[in-house]
Amino acid sequence: MSSKKHVVIYTDGACTGNPGPGGYGVVLIYGEHRRELSGGYRRTTNNRMELMGPIKGLEALNQSCRVTLNSDSQYVVEGIEKGWAKRWRGNGWMRNKRERAVNPDLWGKLLELCETHEVEFRWVRGHAGDVENERCDQLAVEAAHLKDLPVDDGYETPSDA
Repeated sequence: MSSKKHVVIYTDGACTGNPGPGGYGVVLIYGEHRRELSGGYRRTTNNRMELMGPIKGLEALNQSCRVTLNSDSQYVVEGIEKGWAKRWRGNGWMRNKRERAVNPDLWGKLLELCETHEVEFRWVRGHAGDVENERCDQLAVEAAHLKDLPVDDGYETPSDA
């Protein structure tokens, strides 16, 4: 058993239109402590926001931890748990000989964070009554509707704005 602190993280992403304004929501739980994070971008995709949630949650940890990360995104969970993202990175961010992997900037960051922490990804069914998943969805949707959202540099360049 690891002597590292065990943190439970829930994440979700949302997009109004795809692409469109998007947001992510994160709930971190450690013992009696709870922290919520959210943010958004003026033009992005749902999958980018689904990836941004785990990234922001793991970045919020100030030491290497054992993490159970819950997401309703099969794209994220399977990308890590089935080793797809590691394979894409090893192949120069190519899914196969012809297709580039999508969102390599975020997959790369998530893989780096997973090398810092001991992370177990778990898929949870979205909109199925899981209190923390529902809260993350609420945070993500609220963030996507904020005014003056920043540019998602990995999706569009500031000159696109």
